[in-house]
Amino acid sequence: MQTPNENLPHYVGHRKRQKDKFLKNPPNSFSDYELIELMLFQSIPRKDVKPLAKELLNKFGNLNNLINTSRQKLSEVKGVNQNFFISLQIIKELMNRVLINQVMNRNIIGSWGALLEYLKFNMGNLQIEQFRILFLNKKNSLIADEIMATGTIDQTPVYPREIIKRILVHEAGAIILVHNHPSGSAKPSTSDIELTVQIVNACKTVNVSVHDHVIIGRGEYYSFKTNMLL
Repeated sequence: MQTPNENLPHYVGHRKRQKDKFLKNPPNSFSDYELIELMLFQSIPRKDVKPLAKELLNKFGNLNNLINTSRQKLSEVKGVNQNFFISLQIIKELMNRVLINQVMNRNIIGSWGALLEYLKFNMGNLQIEQFRILFLNKKNSLIADEIMATGTIDQTPVYPREIIKRILVHEAGAIILVHNHPSGSAKPSTSDIELTVQIVNACKTVNVSVHDHVIIGRGEYYSFKTNMLL
């Protein structure tokens, strides 16, 4: 004669064991797929989700790619639902806010490493170009981060006069230019260099410095200042 527990699907006991394990052990003792599996517990009830967790990790390669994937690409994986996508977006936004809190209203020179982590997280996985301006006050503290333009896979329209307007709105003393290269390489193009010169010259008319132009690639970045282009 079977006991009630013997009639339960095997994954019911597995879920409880995994949750208990998570509560009793350091989170960093879990593998990536186990963390994904725990998230799937909340999104997909009454189903063995371990195979799905492993499939997601295999398809996207790592947690960073998974968190930054689009809704369309995620929907291509059979078994994934909207709840899981929402969970990923919540995690992404929480991470974004943690990173921006480490640099907002702080001196950029002393928080450069944290700033790069924030920018790489936000822009390193984008499929199209995005051009941002970081506005600094006279003490070089970050007071605003704005997306000025979004373009195609390899081109973003940026107008120096629009940047000047936003500088005046924020009463900024300096700015940092940032854009990404979806191709992966962070090396500046000729047009990147020419645009930087145009913006620097425009900023001089309102006595505002351009501290740097940072290009974000996939896993790398390029600083105009470090490479003596500013």
